[in-house]
Amino acid sequence: MFKPNFQISPKATQALMDIEVSRQAVSSFPVSIQLISSLRESARLTSTHYSTQIEGNRLTAEEVAIVAKGGTFPNRKRDEAEVKNYFRALDYVDTLIEGNPTEISVEMIQSIHGCVMEGKTKPTAYRDGQNVIRESGSGKIIYLPPEWKEVPQLMSELVDWVNLQLSENELPAPIIAGIAHYEFATIHPYYDGNGRTARLLTNLILHLAGYGLKGIYSLEEYYARNLQDYYTAISVGESHNYHEGRAEADISNWVQYFCQGMADSFANVRVQAEKLKSKPDQTSLLRELDTRQKRILNAFRESRFLTTKQVAEYLGVSTRTSLTLCNTWVKNAFLIQEGERKNRRYELSETWTKLL
Repeated sequence: MFKPNFQISPKATQALMDIEVSRQAVSSFPVSIQLISSLRESARLTSTHYSTQIEGNRLTAEEVAIVAKGGTFPNRKRDEAEVKNYFRALDYVDTLIEGNPTEISVEMIQSIHGCVMEGKTKPTAYRDGQNVIRESGSGKIIYLPPEWKEVPQLMSELVDWVNLQLSENELPAPIIAGIAHYEFATIHPYYDGNGRTARLLTNLILHLAGYGLKGIYSLEEYYARNLQDYYTAISVGESHNYHEGRAEADISNWVQYFCQGMADSFANVRVQAEKLKSKPDQTSLLRELDTRQKRILNAFRESRFLTTKQVAEYLGVSTRTSLTLCNTWVKNAFLIQEGERKNRRYELSETWTKLL
C-alpha cells in the first residue's frame, strides 16, 4: 500500500494559506465569460509551451500559438506534433472535468498518456521493460525506476491513494496533487511522456478537488522558469535506485516546492483578476470587436508586436487577406503600424491594451 513519507513544513503551510487567499479572491471576482474564455486560452498556450519545453521542445511561445491555430513548421515536425498532442491532452482533461467525476482511474491516466504521445484518447499500455534515466551529456545514470512487472500494481496503489485522500478531504488538495506528481515520476510507468502526463494528472486532480481556478493558471511556467530547481526538488535523496531508498524517501522538500509553486501561480492569476476587476468597461469594449479581432488579442498576450505573416498564420488566412485586415484595423485605431513594407509590424493601440 502506498504511504508517502513527508512532513508539512512551515514554508509549505504558509504557501497553502497563500493558495487559499488567492483561490477565494479569484472565485469572488465578477469576470465576464468572454474574458474567462480568453484567459483560459492564454493559460492553455502557456502550459503547452512550458510543459513541452521542459522536455526539450524547441518551439517558442509565439510558434506554439501559431500551431494552435493550424499553422505549421516544416522543419519542426516532431516539436509541432508534441504541441498538437499536448493540446489534445488538455482537451481530454477538460472533457473529463466536464463529466464531474469524483475520482481518477487508471484508464484516465493511460488515456492522457495516449493523447500526449499519439494524440488519441486510446489508453496506452505501461512499459514492458526496464528503462534507465541518464544524464544527457555524460550518460551517467540519474535514476533507475522499478521493474516493469511492478508498474501496474504501483500505479493501482497510487490511484487508490489519491481517491481515498480526495474522498476523506483531510489532506489539503495541493498536497495530494503534489504527491501524485512526484510518485508518478518515481514509478515512471512509460518509456517516454512521463513528465507531461504527470503534470496533466496534477491539473486533473486539482480540478476535481476544487482548485481548478477557472482553468486560468499554469504551474508549468513556474517549473520551466528554473528547471534546475524543478529537477532538484523532484530528485529526492541520494539514491538513484527505486529499490534502494527512493521509494521510502522523505519527500517533504518536494511537497514544499510544489506548494510554493502553486502559491506563485495562483498569485499571478489573482493579480490578473484584480486588474480585470478595476476595468468595468471591458465587457462593452469586447462587444466592439469582431471574432477575428478577439482571436488576435490572444496573440498579443504572447508578443507585443506581430507581423502581417504572423497575423495570417494565427488566423489561418492568406497574407493578402491579413494585410487587408491589418490596414482596416489601423484605420479603425485597433492597431498601430510601425515601419513599411518588409519592416512592417503592428501593436495594439492603447485602448485595447487594457484587455491584455
